[in-house]
Amino acid sequence: MSIFKQSPIAADSADANLVMQSLGGNRDAFCHIVSRYQTLLCSLAYSSVGDIKHSEDIAQEAFVEAWKKLDTLHDPQKLKSWLCGILRFKVSRYFRKEKNQATRNSSELNEQNTNQAVSAELEDNAISEQHQALLWKTLDGIEETYRQPLILFYREQQSVKRVAQELDLSQDTVKQRLSRGRKLLTNAMTELVENGLKESKPNVAFTLTVMSAISELAPPTKIAAMGAGAGAVKGGLLVNITTVLAVLASFSGLISSFFGLRASLDQSRTARERKLAIKSAALFIGFAVIFVAGVFSLKYITLADPDNALIYTIISQIIVIAFVLSYVLLVPRMFNAVRQLRAQERIFEPEAFSRPVDQQDSTQREYKSRFTLFGAPLFHFHLGSLEPGDKPAFGWIAGGSHAHGLLFAWGGIAIAPISVGIVSVGLVTIGGVGFGVISLSAAAIGVLAFGASAIGYKAYASLSSLGWESAFSNGFSIANDAAIGYIAYAKQVNNDAAAQITNLTTLSFSYPWVLASISFLVIVPSIWYARKVRQHLGA
Repeated sequence: MSIFKQSPIAADSADANLVMQSLGGNRDAFCHIVSRYQTLLCSLAYSSVGDIKHSEDIAQEAFVEAWKKLDTLHDPQKLKSWLCGILRFKVSRYFRKEKNQATRNSSELNEQNTNQAVSAELEDNAISEQHQALLWKTLDGIEETYRQPLILFYREQQSVKRVAQELDLSQDTVKQRLSRGRKLLTNAMTELVENGLKESKPNVAFTLTVMSAISELAPPTKIAAMGAGAGAVKGGLLVNITTVLAVLASFSGLISSFFGLRASLDQSRTARERKLAIKSAALFIGFAVIFVAGVFSLKYITLADPDNALIYTIISQIIVIAFVLSYVLLVPRMFNAVRQLRAQERIFEPEAFSRPVDQQDSTQREYKSRFTLFGAPLFHFHLGSLEPGDKPAFGWIAGGSHAHGLLFAWGGIAIAPISVGIVSVGLVTIGGVGFGVISLSAAAIGVLAFGASAIGYKAYASLSSLGWESAFSNGFSIANDAAIGYIAYAKQVNNDAAAQITNLTTLSFSYPWVLASISFLVIVPSIWYARKVRQHLGA
């Protein structure tokens, strides 16, 4: 089990792995990031502002900002360029302050007085102000193209290879620029510049200053699921997929619920039927809200009380199972209630059903295509309210309160290879509770399951995931082999091995089509159905 489990960190760990562990709350991993890139950021800052102390302050601010916003980094493999982008913003802000103020302000870190002891050590080790001024006067006369590699060269133990890697240049290009840069330096200043740059290189004190500054800051709010190997999903895609799927499912569900309620009201003929339609819709939405709020709250309760994490995790799974059972049991009970009420209303309020369209045997209560294939109609939709004796809509494409499709079904209970419904069963299922090979639902159960909650061989969720091989979520993750999440249980937890097992490389190329399909299959049928009900029943 792990709550932000911290795995041992190798000195040569890939950026993606360090980002993943940092997002899991591992400050040691972020310390490796600082150590790896502090020379680069300090050198670039110094090359811009020409002041060692201020350049280090700017670089420190950049690292603190990176810690705060690490969850916004979409591609961990581009960590270096992302850090440089933050630094450039900090440098620009520094110059804006210089322009508006007569004197230079101290950095954010010094204003907070969090690092006075370390700052004093940095100042003691810095070269004298006169020496520094002379150093910058010499370097300032060199073009930026040649100044940057020159500064990095002497701060990286005179390694052309390291400079080439840091600036994303070829070694030949670096050699040419260094040669040109040296020629631009006067002979009298060459030794001074070289020694000054070596002495001003940021050391472990710089790293400690940054780590001290972030010690009181909370970890970034998201956890990453990116591996460092070739099989990793690029750019934190897994986080994006589950988050977008959850938002899209909720948005699509609200739209579908609205048109479903409108259709139910159009089907109703008495005040009691309309009251039942509103009550049923409110009940389904209420269960969904309780489910989401319950699991979401448990996540933060668990993080605040990690000693009882196992108990909270079990409770979270009980909530998920309760939600699934509530929908599975509630839908058929609701349909039976509608049938019984319609039978009663026909007896007690016959005047409400006097129109031909409201007769039980009216052909306008359904839409069935004339074209058939292997004996089944191409389209079959039930449009009227449920009546005693009604059978499920059946066709290649079927829809209604209860629909069975040979290809596609949409409705309250939908059964088909591709099904969309409050409760859906099939190969690909979308809706409230889905049982399928591939399930994308609020509560998804399948071989490959995506949702607010997911149960499957591979489970990916925004709140809670329970998988056999792997599980990923922004909350509770439980699996046999690998799990990534804030509260995770598995053999491999929040490490490289777990990231590689949980990633879905194929989905990285197809997920835009998945999202578009969800929108189309959930929203379009509900709008079409509501319009057909109004047209056929004359509401």
